[in-house]
Amino acid sequence: MDKRCSISTFVIIISVLRPWSDVLPYELRVDPDAIGIASTDFGKIVHPPKPAAVLYPSSVKDIATLVKFSYNLSSPFSIAARGRGHSLRGQAMAPHGVVVEMTSLNNCSHGSRIMVSENPISGWYADVGGEQLWIDVLRATLKHGLAPVSWTDYLYLTVGGTLSNAGISGEAFHRGPQISNVLEMDVITGKGEVVTCSKDTNSQLFFAVLGGLGQFGIITRARIPLEPAPKRAKWIQLLYDDFSAFSRDQEHLISINNGLDYLEGSLLMQNSPSSNWRSSFPDFDYPRISSLISKYGIIYCIEAVKYYDEFTSLTVDEEIQELLKGLNFLPDFIFTKNVSLVEFLNRVRSGELALRAQGLWDVPHPWLNLFVPKSRISDFNIGVFRNILTKLNQTIGPLLVYPMNQNKWDDRTSAVIPDEDIFYAVGLLHSSGIDDWEAFENQNKEILQFCYKAGIKIKLYLHGFKTKEDWMNHFGPTKWKIFKEMKAQFDPKLILSPGQQIFNSV
Repeated sequence: MDKRCSISTFVIIISVLRPWSDVLPYELRVDPDAIGIASTDFGKIVHPPKPAAVLYPSSVKDIATLVKFSYNLSSPFSIAARGRGHSLRGQAMAPHGVVVEMTSLNNCSHGSRIMVSENPISGWYADVGGEQLWIDVLRATLKHGLAPVSWTDYLYLTVGGTLSNAGISGEAFHRGPQISNVLEMDVITGKGEVVTCSKDTNSQLFFAVLGGLGQFGIITRARIPLEPAPKRAKWIQLLYDDFSAFSRDQEHLISINNGLDYLEGSLLMQNSPSSNWRSSFPDFDYPRISSLISKYGIIYCIEAVKYYDEFTSLTVDEEIQELLKGLNFLPDFIFTKNVSLVEFLNRVRSGELALRAQGLWDVPHPWLNLFVPKSRISDFNIGVFRNILTKLNQTIGPLLVYPMNQNKWDDRTSAVIPDEDIFYAVGLLHSSGIDDWEAFENQNKEILQFCYKAGIKIKLYLHGFKTKEDWMNHFGPTKWKIFKEMKAQFDPKLILSPGQQIFNSV
């Protein structure tokens, strides 16, 4: 057992917190069901020691009381906030500590934890509980004809979870990541203090928490700016057999002011299951797309979206034609769909439900997410896409590659990105069987080693490290110094988010 947390400590915790059950519907639980849920995550790759207890809070005060109790002990116990458990490598776990099931706040709330309001100066916004799912934020704000502007591809994630990382999708090239679209937060620090912070008030905490991997506080409320919501989306897909044309066209499209609303790129490969891409294309085009993949080995796909409403419905097609002028996609391989805003933003959900029905969702996910500098993306294509990925004789998952603009990210946040004006998000989103995930993990290691030897200065995203030296290299000297200072200020006893293994690593 972790020397910072003894069994006797938890006997004390339970004896202190148990009276809560007289007045609150939820409490600290130590039963096998609660412990079992808190001991797993979406990745299913790592299996650290289990937590000693799980808190099901019914109020923000419950969480603050728990953190303050630990902080006041001579040997504090660790605490991790868990939303949907969508971490990949145990980041939301607390070995021998306490996991806080944040979604319990939503279950116990006596009123909505999503409140839409208007400020006469700054406009519309939503105050959202950190435990809320983005899909619920979308539904609640659409009732007012409004919506946030920056999303993740998958909406069944909590607001606090994505803001603790970055929150990226195809809107990020012009809207920035989700951490660039926050006005204010309520945060429980590692001292158990509930602090309201923004760019102007308690700004050090505000910027530290955004992209801060849960190291400085637990997000219990975020104020998200809103804009009038478009009604529908023109969803275009363009196929390429040449990576240079594919990347050049993506970079051109993200350079256009008032152009696309969304842009992502992906790879279609021979060892990609057809279910990865078939739902995106008309049934009668399956054979010729499959033939194209067989011929070239890899086909690159640009997904581009232009939103519209009743006021722009007559001009949207003309705008899209203008945006696509001069692009070098394969002329006979352009596909267009016309869908509602919700259908587009929630597009991953249908795939999830299909996988769940087949028993293929709750499996290991040896994902690798990277940010790659634009100057080296061609080298990455040759070394990784065209070489390393083709060697593994296993079915692979979705492969994403799309550019973002550095100037849409606020360097004051804790998030780390490459030092170039344009960089690419690369996502190798593999799923595997229970016993064969190690082959993908070995491939991931080979990719990282290739980048290191080739001098490609990548930055990992959602991945994590096992040693302090690796974390220091990840942040770089300047950002690491600030990160350490913020930890000492807001979580001096190293209570929060131990699963990241930053300050409790070797």
